[in-house]
Amino acid sequence: MTINIQYVHMATSESMNAYVTEKLKNLFKKYDWIINAEVHFEVEHNAKTKGKICKIELSAPGPRLFASSDENNYEDAVKRTIKDLEIQLKKRKSIFQNH
Repeated sequence: MTINIQYVHMATSESMNAYVTEKLKNLFKKYDWIINAEVHFEVEHNAKTKGKICKIELSAPGPRLFASSDENNYEDAVKRTIKDLEIQLKKRKSIFQNH
């Protein structure tokens, strides 16, 4: 699995790279048919949002899977986004098993 991490309007972070890579590798162990992951970190300076945004897009057989979350810190945003992706992956896996 290939992991591409991009930081939009902010500095890169080696610790966040390691954190996201670890979380995505755990996901890949469960679902070995994931091909690649695109991760985007953004900071939003808006009073209506929490400001720390994580977007992850997974390439897998079938349509791409996408999830994003807006939290107070990036670690929580990554956790929430990966939970959402895991729900989508479980649905996709059940479709594979039925065919």
